[in-house]
Amino acid sequence: MTSRRPYLLRAMHEWMTDNAFTPHVVIDAEQPGVDVPRQFVSDGRIVLNVSLSATHGLAMGNDALSFNARFGGQPQHVHVPMAAVLGIYARETGQGMLFTDEDGPDGPPDPDGPPGGLDGADGGDSTTEGGDGRRAHLKIVK
Repeated sequence: MTSRRPYLLRAMHEWMTDNAFTPHVVIDAEQPGVDVPRQFVSDGRIVLNVSLSATHGLAMGNDALSFNARFGGQPQHVHVPMAAVLGIYARETGQGMLFTDEDGPDGPPDPDGPPGGLDGADGGDSTTEGGDGRRAHLKIVK
């Protein structure tokens, strides 16, 4: 089964753009294949503005996110494997989505393990039962 991450990323980006919000992605810069400006990496992470006005040639494929942009006035090509995209949020509202490691090498997450899903600042959560018996753990994102 293919990862849901690229589909959710594209959907959230489109929703933010349609609502005149500025989409930002959170990237795990330590993952292999990540090509980002290292001088802006902090604690192994980087936040990138992926609005249509800040990027040129934005491509959100099933395997990677890539675009050209200026960082400190210098043009740079950015390439991020989809597995390194940790989340997307709107700068103006903070609304967005954090991604879990749904495609980990060990198969589906342990239903008794730590909750996955969306994390929100308010800590509220809602739980639903999936058709395969696994529990999905979601937190409200405001």
